Amino acid sequence: MNLRAIATIIDHEMIRFYRTLGGSIITPILTTSLYFIVFGGALGSRINTMGEVPYDAFIVPGMLMLSIATQSTANSAFGIFFQKFTGTIYELLSAPISNIELVVGFLCAAIIKTVMTASIILLISFLFVDYTIIHPFAMVAYFLLSCFAFSLLGFIVGIYSKSFDQLQITPNLVLTPLILLGGSLYSIELLPDFWQQIALFNPIFYLISGFRWCFFGVSDLGILHSLIAICVFILICSCVMAYIFKKGKHLN
Repeated sequence: MNLRAIATIIDHEMIRFYRTLGGSIITPILTTSLYFIVFGGALGSRINTMGEVPYDAFIVPGMLMLSIATQSTANSAFGIFFQKFTGTIYELLSAPISNIELVVGFLCAAIIKTVMTASIILLISFLFVDYTIIHPFAMVAYFLLSCFAFSLLGFIVGIYSKSFDQLQITPNLVLTPLILLGGSLYSIELLPDFWQQIALFNPIFYLISGFRWCFFGVSDLGILHSLIAICVFILICSCVMAYIFKKGKHLN
């Protein structure tokens, strides 16, 4: 494993990240803070608890998953797409590094960016909500696993995108609605039976449910279902990634 090459890719991505801190960190933090104010403050005063958890605390895992999913996908997608857009992708493909090292470099950079942003959002949540994380080590592990899964998805999105408009479709028009409809702000037990069954087809629902279990020890599904779902998600993305590099399409 060429660690120097991986470190160089990460360093290059982080330099670009620091140059755009306004859009990279400040914007998602302000957006998530508004969610806490509007939903946690306004609705929380009318909805005291969701099950055994106060409502303003109940939405914290969902808001964090929203940040993790959109930021990981966007960071990874833009990282590889920018190389295609500027033409420097040819230098990377011709460099003496393997495809695995190339992917690891971009994924690690995307994960580091997301961890920085989501960690700040987590700290800010304590300013709005008083709660205790019951399974902190499981939360950190699940946090990193989710970052990895969505970074893989973002890398695929970046490879297949042909314009900046296409780059924004998945984070904004696919992931955000799925997260908001996946129980991030409510428990699916509140839904009629028919819509509860429909919610089970939303893959993000399983991820939010597992994340909420790490925080409060309660969820709509068991943690095992969530772990299986995220592992299947990673496996599918990995297979797509392997197919892309095997065929060599969409890399330029």
